Amino acid sequence: MTRLSIHKEGYPTLAYTFLILLVLNTTVYFVFRDTPPVRGLILTLSVATFFLILFFFRKPERNILTDPDKVIAPADGLVVAIEEVDDTEYFHERRIQVSIFMTMLDIHMNLCPISGSVMYLKYHPGRYLVAMHPKSSLKNERTTTVIENSRHAILVRQIAGGIARRVVTYPVTGEQVEQGDELGFIKFGSRVDLLLPISSHIHVKLRRRVVAGRTVIATLT
Repeated sequence: MTRLSIHKEGYPTLAYTFLILLVLNTTVYFVFRDTPPVRGLILTLSVATFFLILFFFRKPERNILTDPDKVIAPADGLVVAIEEVDDTEYFHERRIQVSIFMTMLDIHMNLCPISGSVMYLKYHPGRYLVAMHPKSSLKNERTTTVIENSRHAILVRQIAGGIARRVVTYPVTGEQVEQGDELGFIKFGSRVDLLLPISSHIHVKLRRRVVAGRTVIATLT
């Protein structure tokens, strides 16, 4: 049975939510003292809201697949793009882009798809287009991370969406990371892009669901 815990990014949000709901329900209790149905409705909605946020920040314990020639999924979600693109930020060459869209119901921690050193890390302010939008990769708020080892180098792009307004990235430039380490977290649904070498053998297909740390996205040759 998979063990679940609460991700560390969830504690501040859960604390603020609890305090707001506590104040709301205390106020409703005194204002609608003679209207029990109203108090009951607000309390029910408050409990449901709190548990939905709790569900969003869940963190499963997973057995990470490790293979130096494989790229593992950095996020849970749906593959929404597999295409060749011209990278103009770091590699300045043709690359294969694989994009994974995360809904509100997916696990939102992001993992390192390969082992290596963080050679490049940059935050880009931007817009908040719906993450499914093709232009969100270049126009939305995002953080770009390049991980490189002696054999391969790939780019990971964490993208904020219409609802997600905070992208968190843990490693720093020069840090050594292992395949499956936590790369970061995107709050409330968004997208992760992978830019892989053009020679990569892609294993996933469009509209297929992938699991962070478990699904093989590509073999690097």
